[in-house]
Amino acid sequence: MPNEQAVTRPVSQFEALRVPTHIGVIMDGNGRWAKQRGRPRTEGHRQGILALKRLVRLCNKYGVPYVTVFSFSSENWTRPKTEIEFIFNLLHKFVEADLNELHQNNVRVRVLGERNGLDVALQRTIAKVEATTARNSGLKLNVAFNYGGKNEIVEATRSIAADVKAGRLDLSQVSEELIEQRLYTAGMPAPDLLIRTGGEQRISNFLIWQNAYAELVFLDTWWPDFDEEDFVEALQIFSERERRFGGLSEASA
Repeated sequence: MPNEQAVTRPVSQFEALRVPTHIGVIMDGNGRWAKQRGRPRTEGHRQGILALKRLVRLCNKYGVPYVTVFSFSSENWTRPKTEIEFIFNLLHKFVEADLNELHQNNVRVRVLGERNGLDVALQRTIAKVEATTARNSGLKLNVAFNYGGKNEIVEATRSIAADVKAGRLDLSQVSEELIEQRLYTAGMPAPDLLIRTGGEQRISNFLIWQNAYAELVFLDTWWPDFDEEDFVEALQIFSERERRFGGLSEASA
């Protein structure tokens, strides 16, 4: 995966914020947001879509080249069927209602995850948004949907094993770089920053290969409330971190 470094540029009234090249976001807290307000969980997911729209606009505003959001885990199938159907319908509506805006703003959308077994109409919606935005050169928005990090690695290694068995690859050619080329994120830089809202402090099987050296920022804010203040707070925390990638700090060198 290309090792692009985060860039430093002044943003708005905040001086010298380091803007990550790639941000991963675990959008957590929709259900708890709704419960606190005495509303159904579905209303939390509806508000979560609005927060996703804010995130896309913020990434454009602050010049973030890549953002990957965790929208539906492969483990989420254990949730109530009605809730799953509502989430799927929300994705349909998000694409249909916002595709023109995304396209006009030069955003390229890709959906990362297992598509086999998804509703045919949903697969067509995914194909439509990817095809429509395929040539856009602005923000790269990746939506991890029906996604699991362990399964992603398993599928990548199966692909490599099949090529070795068929004689298309020699075992000596298997490397980290080759595995990265078989992941959903092939050709993208690894995340510099992972933001998780909702107060939980774990990565929950999200981009577990790619997040090897990401800076982790956990916010108590529930996802539907995520706004520019939270976004800037995460960037400020990231800007204060010293990224060593396994090496020594400047003070220790």
